[in-house]
Amino acid sequence: MLKPIVNLFFPKICYACLNLLNDNENTLCTDCRHDLPVTNFHFNNDNTVTKVFYGRAKIEVGTALFRFEKKGIVQQLIHGLKYKGYENIGFFLGNWLGGELKNIEAYKPIDLVIPVPLHKKKLKKRGFNQVAKFGQQIAKAIKADYKADVLLKVTASKSQVNKKRLARWNASDELFTLTNSETIENKHILLVDDIVTTGATLEACITVLNQAKNIKISIATMAIA
Repeated sequence: MLKPIVNLFFPKICYACLNLLNDNENTLCTDCRHDLPVTNFHFNNDNTVTKVFYGRAKIEVGTALFRFEKKGIVQQLIHGLKYKGYENIGFFLGNWLGGELKNIEAYKPIDLVIPVPLHKKKLKKRGFNQVAKFGQQIAKAIKADYKADVLLKVTASKSQVNKKRLARWNASDELFTLTNSETIENKHILLVDDIVTTGATLEACITVLNQAKNIKISIATMAIA
């Protein structure tokens, strides 16, 4: 009896098209979900993500849930997550990708999930790391630990939204540091982020993580540009 009243004051809307959701829908309406440009990389053994790092960093496996298209649904979702505080989007996408990865052999050896961190100033301003819920849900699905206190960002950087590709490539030098490295020794790590473009940020993280002994690194992102 209370549900119609709650919906009247706190309507559930689709984070993509902003239309009201039906009772059986969550976060995205059915139409928008069907329009998402899914990659299916992990189902097809597609190495598009790992190719980004050829000659730069060793990656075991890598995937991205969607293809990023300017002014598309994925851009709107990630913008809502990062700048409007719609953390449910990260939870939703983590459940989605985690639910798929848990049944794929290549991802079963993963021991822990680590998010690309935010600098403490940006974290304080935003209030949350946009990939935290995403990573937590993936970790839960594949039965891995989640650690957000191992990889830290030590240099504040400006938003990369309006940077050209070459500028992004050079923007991530020496931004990160490793703490408690012994906790990740001999582990297979899944490094998660929102978007992979040039791969500069992820490469910087991988370089730092490789200071720990005998680790393997895989990658999962919400999208690839």
